[in-house]
Amino acid sequence: MRYISTRGTAPVLNFEEAMLSGLARDGGLYVPQEVPQITLTEIAALEGQPYEAIAYKIMRPFVGDVFSDLEFQGIIDRAYAGFGHAARAPLKQLDQGHFLLELFHGPTLAFKDFAMQLIGQMFQTALGRKGERVTIVGATSGDTGSAAIEAFRGLDNVDVFILYPHGRISEVQRRQMTTPAEANVHALAMDGDFDDCQARLKDMFNDFEFRDGVRLAGVNSINWGRVLAQVVYYFSSAVSVGAPHRPVSFTVPTGNFGDIFAGYIAKQMGLPIDKLVVATNQNDILHRCLSGQGYHKGETVPSISPSMDIQVSSNFERALFDSYDRDGPAIVQLMDELKAGGFEVSQGALQVLQSHYSSGRASEEETSATIIATLEKSGELLCPHSAIGVKVAEAQRQRGTPMITLATAHPAKFPVAVKAACGIHPPLPARMADLYDKDERVTRVPNDLAALKEHIKGQLNA
Repeated sequence: MRYISTRGTAPVLNFEEAMLSGLARDGGLYVPQEVPQITLTEIAALEGQPYEAIAYKIMRPFVGDVFSDLEFQGIIDRAYAGFGHAARAPLKQLDQGHFLLELFHGPTLAFKDFAMQLIGQMFQTALGRKGERVTIVGATSGDTGSAAIEAFRGLDNVDVFILYPHGRISEVQRRQMTTPAEANVHALAMDGDFDDCQARLKDMFNDFEFRDGVRLAGVNSINWGRVLAQVVYYFSSAVSVGAPHRPVSFTVPTGNFGDIFAGYIAKQMGLPIDKLVVATNQNDILHRCLSGQGYHKGETVPSISPSMDIQVSSNFERALFDSYDRDGPAIVQLMDELKAGGFEVSQGALQVLQSHYSSGRASEEETSATIIATLEKSGELLCPHSAIGVKVAEAQRQRGTPMITLATAHPAKFPVAVKAACGIHPPLPARMADLYDKDERVTRVPNDLAALKEHIKGQLNA
């Protein structure tokens, strides 16, 4: 299995190389040269299987010979051993034909744990046998950072630095990053918004002297391994509601497009998916683009769903790459135009995108109202991001086709917004009950590339 860059000029790599690299050296994102196929018979055989067995079946073809069968099975087993639900990703029925996929039973109560716990084990295995060490730098709008720190803290071969926008994430998200005591993890509160954090991260990857000097590796959703891990729960949930004997639709609350792009990969593999619905908050650049209004950055407006407060959706580049018939130079031009503010999507590419994705948005008021309505109707308490998914899904559902909405975080990660909506303060699970009692360890940093690089190098040499 080989991986190519969306911008066409970076070296072709195997799975391990693409995973450890994160961002390609031409600034692009790695995607598989070809997507492995799975037959309808093989999909049907997944029904009733443990999550780990489904994960092995779906991901094994993408990994190639990087890990032995025994190694890869061990990596998967260790990755999900700490999840708080035996099903790992259980389904709850909200209404006739509408299901909620609970992706918040991992160590940090968010869907990012599915990918990050797996990535942590793969990094440790790959680096351990080489005797090498890397520096992971990540940017987060709240959940990626805590999942990364949880996955990598205390590991022998990795130092982790996570940039998050100062004052723009929930207290639970912040404390999950700032309370781990292990010396190899560093929480950096950066001035600016998430797009600023993400931009500085890409700047570091594009500074090859710095990148090579500190052995930089990335675990943001730009990392192909992250996307791959998320493909699994599309299969596990779809077979639970009748696939492959009937098509299934999915609605995904998303800001950086990685989670829904994983659904697209599942569809390309052969899973019969009818609709892939992009659900956005008031920062609705993806909805506007898929509605034919071009991709034009605006001001990022803080919301009660902060993990989706994004204007530059990194993984959308992967979707564009396929919609432009894998034309690397065309993607380079679009990304150059994005630096200047935005771009128009060609009519042909837009038609391809719209053949795979539809979209909707939910306002702050609609989000809060959905939290209340869902609680009254089904007894399910939603986080604001999941509520956006449920609201948009209700408008997109079609009779006869099951709709699965991804619940991307536990409501206890956003207690202020949830309580303001419905009056209930969602408690943390018992295993995290002492989160507010722990000391925090965080460094405030400016939105300045040179200062960030100096800080990271200083910590590594301390």
